[in-house]
Amino acid sequence: LGAGVAGAVAVWQLGLLDDYQIARFAAFANPALDPAGVGYNTNQARIAIGSGGLTGTGLFQGTQTTGQFVPEQQTDFVFTVAGEELGFLGAGLILVLLGIVLWRACRIARETTELYGTIVAAGIIAWFAFQAFENIGMTLGIMPVAGLPLPFVSYGGSSMFAVWVAIGLLQSIRMQRPITA
Repeated sequence: LGAGVAGAVAVWQLGLLDDYQIARFAAFANPALDPAGVGYNTNQARIAIGSGGLTGTGLFQGTQTTGQFVPEQQTDFVFTVAGEELGFLGAGLILVLLGIVLWRACRIARETTELYGTIVAAGIIAWFAFQAFENIGMTLGIMPVAGLPLPFVSYGGSSMFAVWVAIGLLQSIRMQRPITA
């Protein structure tokens, strides 16, 4: 905790953050600071997710998402669309499916006999888990807005390409296991 605080103070004092990044952190710390400016995205995302209820408003029927109140909803804030239109159950299904991918990746990392394969698989696990936590966390307001896509869900060619290359690496690691009789 002390190292984290010291690192944050050093980053602040050295001027390594741009003004918009500082404003995002300030809005994360105090959402009521600028609800029409920097805090707009997270406020609209919370409204969208909250209006979904248990089963959602219906596919393509969300007032927040179809009314374009949630910016960048196809990439950074895609989880708000699921929360509003598919509700708690649909958003939960996305979490379950991501959890299955992470669980399978953990099994691949555990079962491989080569250290390199274990390290690569563990890196992919950490990458997917962090991106999912950050993306979902920023839509719920528990993480600052960072602009990371949600793996397998967000629109974007380079992100989707990288995710599927990682899945290919996991499959390659899985196939390299020695055959046991």
